[in-house]
Amino acid sequence: MKKARVIPYPCWAATSLWSANFSTLSVLILSLAVLGIGDGLIVLSGLGSTPWTVLSQGVARQTEISIGWSSFFISGVVMLLWLPLKLRFGLGTILNIIVIAFFLGITTKILPQPTALSSKICFGVIGMLLYGLGTAFYLTCHLGAGPRDGLMVGLCQHFHLKVGVVRTTLEVSVCLLGFILGGTVGISTLIFASGIGWIVQGYLNLISRLPHSLNERPDLN
Repeated sequence: MKKARVIPYPCWAATSLWSANFSTLSVLILSLAVLGIGDGLIVLSGLGSTPWTVLSQGVARQTEISIGWSSFFISGVVMLLWLPLKLRFGLGTILNIIVIAFFLGITTKILPQPTALSSKICFGVIGMLLYGLGTAFYLTCHLGAGPRDGLMVGLCQHFHLKVGVVRTTLEVSVCLLGFILGGTVGISTLIFASGIGWIVQGYLNLISRLPHSLNERPDLN
């Protein structure tokens, strides 16, 4: 059965999960950097963490482990969910972990945390738009997704659903579970959970309209 058309194949898309030319790597690293900066702006806004961070907080409180180990454990569980969806990791999966973490750290370190409400809102909105932009572009490199994005793509392909529907369902579910476990939910958390999927979907729709962009994997043989 042919997979559902989820992620378009633009001219910079890789031909395999472990093989990439200069243009593919450039788009991948730049988009992951943008994603990391966006995540950093969301953190600096102080209006609430992303849903997956809320879940990590909740698990950490219930198990009395650090939020870092909690996030690592959750990523492992999510990766196990890849198995029935027949997903594979690639170079992008590894760079996802390294590059995003680097630029998240740099952003939160060099930028001052806003104090005015208007500035906090501005950080949150710009952060979410950059997060969605980076997510859409790195996925179109087709070098493998991060644990959570991979689950989203796998569910979209398996059930033939739109990215916006699946991502929103995942984010809201994770947010609710994290809150029940004791995680902290803010206004940005709720906006992110309900909106990020549709932002990513919008960017993917724009990319699919670019010249030489396909909506499914081309025949590489």
